[in-house]
Amino acid sequence: MHANSRIVTSSQSGIHEQLAQTVARHAHSEFRKPVMAYNQSAFDASMFAWHAAGSAPLILDAGCGVGLSTLNLAQQFPDHFVIGIDQSADRTGRKTEWRGDLPTNFIRLRAELADYWRLLHAAGVRLARHYVLYPNPWPKKPQLGRRWHGHPVFPTMLALGGHFECRSNWQIYIEECAAALTQLSGQTVLPEAYDGGPAPITPFEQKYLASGHQLWRCRVHLPASSQQ
Repeated sequence: MHANSRIVTSSQSGIHEQLAQTVARHAHSEFRKPVMAYNQSAFDASMFAWHAAGSAPLILDAGCGVGLSTLNLAQQFPDHFVIGIDQSADRTGRKTEWRGDLPTNFIRLRAELADYWRLLHAAGVRLARHYVLYPNPWPKKPQLGRRWHGHPVFPTMLALGGHFECRSNWQIYIEECAAALTQLSGQTVLPEAYDGGPAPITPFEQKYLASGHQLWRCRVHLPASSQQ
């Protein structure tokens, strides 16, 4: 693993001053973007695989990349079923290096997450665990709406319930995510420094640690909600 990853830089020195207003606006409006057909197909395929495996408690690995994190989560939680979703056909189509037998309790698919989250919610699916690991930080100040906590779909993400965890190597991203979680859940969610645990589970986690970056995460247990 090459230790050459750059530290995230931004003109922001703290939580975006428009974050709370943005989160509140999205919480009181409906995200109406039409669902793309390929996202519906991916959702249907994932539900078929989940039910065929016995409808075990469900874990979503949102933005799974090449799927190494999906495999690690499937191994870590053998009594769950793990769905890995990424928007890149190239990444989800790669054969991920894995030592030993592959877990059988997972599937990874190409889909756009904003559609996939809404399809889960509309179908009444609720998650046991929900991971958003090292999303694109979109660090430029005008890019708040591209960060998941600043996106209109964020309330729907949280309505899926379960143990929610987001990790990043940009402290401000996690500070903002924790603040948005606190605002919508009513629970106090704090950013935490993270050391990578027993072993890094994603290629980005491996690379950032090898490059000497401080990792950050926020975690909360969310009740499933029928409301968006």
